[in-house]
Parts: sequence; structure tokens; C-alpha cells
Amino acid sequence: MSRYDSRSADPSSYRDRRSDSGFGGASSYGSSVRTSSSKRDYDGAESPRKLDLDGLTPFEKNFYVESPSVAAMSEREVEEYRQQREITVEGRDVPKPVKSFRDVGFPDYVMQEISKAGFFEPTPIQAQGWPMALKGRDLIGIAETGSGKTLAYLLPAIVHVNAQPFLAPGDGPIVLVLAPTRELAVQIQQESTKFGASSKIKSTCIYGGVPKGPQVRDLQKGVEIVIATPGRLIDMLESHNTNLRRVTYLVLDEADRMLDMGFEPQIKKILSQIRPDRQTLYWSATWPKEVEHLARQYLYNPYKVIIGSPDLKANHAIRQHVDIVSESQKYNKLVKLLEDIMDGSRILIFMDTKKGCDQITRQLRMDGWPALSIHGDKSQAERDWVLSEFKAGKSPIMTATDVAARGLGNCACVIIVLCTFVLYLTLGPLSFT
Repeated sequence: MSRYDSRSADPSSYRDRRSDSGFGGASSYGSSVRTSSSKRDYDGAESPRKLDLDGLTPFEKNFYVESPSVAAMSEREVEEYRQQREITVEGRDVPKPVKSFRDVGFPDYVMQEISKAGFFEPTPIQAQGWPMALKGRDLIGIAETGSGKTLAYLLPAIVHVNAQPFLAPGDGPIVLVLAPTRELAVQIQQESTKFGASSKIKSTCIYGGVPKGPQVRDLQKGVEIVIATPGRLIDMLESHNTNLRRVTYLVLDEADRMLDMGFEPQIKKILSQIRPDRQTLYWSATWPKEVEHLARQYLYNPYKVIIGSPDLKANHAIRQHVDIVSESQKYNKLVKLLEDIMDGSRILIFMDTKKGCDQITRQLRMDGWPALSIHGDKSQAERDWVLSEFKAGKSPIMTATDVAARGLGNCACVIIVLCTFVLYLTLGPLSFT
């Protein structure tokens, strides 16, 4: 039985019974960390034990107890299961993967939400990632978009929050999730709200392009989970609308994309505001050198789990075909493809530039094609409207820059399956899948 199973019948009463000793509470930790001249441990950040943790109260983060069925798995069975599901692991004392949700030992209130969602078995990243995350260790997870990474870190985050004292007035969040785009941040918050409701865990989404007022009010009321884009979060920190003193569970989702977008300085600034003995989880679809370098700086003794190839660039289940055409032939080729494949399915066309996105959309609409566009210069209200029209099938063609590359949720799976081309205006080829 897990350490928190006894609380599962009534999560709210469990939280009432939690100790008021202050572990995980507000501390004096600020924007700088004094370190001793110590060497790095296991390709990660300096050991928290060697950092100055004066004034930081301890907190609970190891919640994993191996179930009897998992413990009974032989090393050969574990290896066969990992090979079957293309799971590669690295790190010290790596836990065995779980084959079912019951094997994880999630409390009943989490299991009820999983049942409501209609899930049958963990995805590969969840099967291996959940035991790793619940053990409280730092974690690097690499898996393709749409593989279940969001729940791989959100469900352990909910368990983590329920093990900490209630927020006091003026406290910031306990869990911080950083995401590269507004759309992805909103999608994560929707999942957080759905799975955290039974525990009465509050969450909010902090991103630019919309008025600050509602976001500020959420932060001032107190929320256990904050999902944020880096720029708007720094704005909120500098205006003293929140703080990160209570953050003990940090997630960087789509870390590779954040670095591609130039967020490294903002990420470093945010991480400097969080206590160094936090649990940190990096999630990414690819593992470029830049992400590896950042992980080496900020992770201590991490687990690493890779689903599929470590050089993953796209979903290998998708067949890709490439036509090389001249600049003047691109639009005609696009229209011909639309005529061949348009059957009411949703089609997502990627562009390299915002200008090209608008130009192609205007031309398509003039030619009678039901197209809308989305890119970074659109207002958030317009982006939300375009996405809702596209997901509902009211406008089955959407042109987009890479703001739509990740984070379209369940709709993304349909798009990728049904989308038959991706248009790169500046690279020359028409690539269609």
C-alpha cells in the first residue's frame, strides 16, 4: 500500500489532516543561491545537499511504493516490456515500469479521474515516467508529441501538492509548469483543472496577449498550480503579483521548443527564483545539445527515459512524401492537393512566416476554400476563435506558423492523421504526409 492510499477516500479531509509544521512553506529563498566549491554529481546540477539551504524547510516528495505485481517482475520481463514499448532508460536505481494504472499506486481520487477519462492502460512514457516522477527524483522525459507527456507529469504533481500544507496568504504556487506557447499552456491548464478538481486543487494559466487583471486576481487568491509562458511569468514576478518561494515541483514542457524560441535567458531567470532542492522535470520531443546543456546545469542525479529514438524529430507513424517545386508552382500545387484530398477532413498547413500565412489564407479564401490562419501577431482572442472553429470543423483548413506545431490536444492527433501535406514557404519543397 502506498504512503498516501489511506488518504485517498477523502482527499479534502486528508489535506485538513496535514501537518502544519511548515514543510514546503514560504522561505527566505530569493533570486540568488550561494554555492560551495563542489563538483557536479551525475551530469546534473550541484547536489542540493551542497547548496546553501539555510531557512528552507524540508518538504515531502517521494511517494512511490512498488506494487507487489511490479516487484514480482523479473529483470528479463522488465527488459522485454521496455523493448516491446521502445523504452530506453538511464540513471541510478531506475524503477521498473508499470503495466496498469493500479500498479502505480495512485490514490483513489486520481484513479477516479483516470477512469472518467476512459483510459485503458498507461502510454509508454507514463508507464516508465510515473514511477520515476513519484520517487521525487529529477527526470528527463523524451517522447513524441501526443504520447501522453502531460499526464505523465500532471498526475504526480497532484499527488505532490496534496502532500504539502495549504497555501497561506501571499504564497505562490507549489507546482510551476513552463510552456513555450499560449495554446499549449491553455491545454495543460485544462487537463490540470479536470484532474485536480477532486482534490480541490486550483490552477491558473499565465500568458501574454490577454489582459493581466484576471490572471493577477487568480494569483492573489492563491493557486497551487501555475502554468505559464516565461515572458508573462517574469512580468508577474517583477510586479510582485506572485512569487516562487513555495515551488517544489517544476516542469519544463517542450523544453526544446522554448530554447528554439529564445527563452533560455528567461528560463534561467525564473529558475534562479526557485529553491534548489526542488524536483525538476524536463519534457521534450527532441534532445538537442542546447536542451542537454540546460539540463546539466539544473538537474541533479536525474532519471532519463526515452520513448523511441533519442533523435526523434517527428512521429514515425506518419508517412512523409516530398515534392520539390519552384516558388511559382507552390500555390498551384497546394490547390491541386486540396482538390485531391479535401473530403471535409481538417487540414493543417504550416508556413514559415506570418506574412506568408496571411497571404496564402487570403488567396485560398478568394478561391473559395474555407481557410483561417493563426500566428503570433494575431490577438489571443482571435487565435482562440480560429482554433475553436478549426477543431469544430467549421473551418476545416487552417494555415499556421509553428505556434500550432504542438499543443493542439486531441485535435492534433486527428490533424496529423488526416493532414496530407505541410507547406514550407521558404524551404522550397512541399512536404505532405
